[in-house]
Amino acid sequence: MITRLHAALAFFLLVLAAPAAATGESAQVPEGSSLTLFALGLAGLIIGRRFATKKPDDTPDGE
Repeated sequence: MITRLHAALAFFLLVLAAPAAATGESAQVPEGSSLTLFALGLAGLIIGRRFATKKPDDTPDGE
């Protein structure tokens, strides 16, 4: 789980930093709200995948 998160974060940082390094210009820093929206979206994907892969309980209701 942590490894996937680290890989996603590394890829995100690579995509943001690569164009600035290639052109020699300084990169603009994204606003805090943009990073917050990205983090919330990433967290939603991770949580959604986690709940989608959980198996339902075999015990019937009322027992």
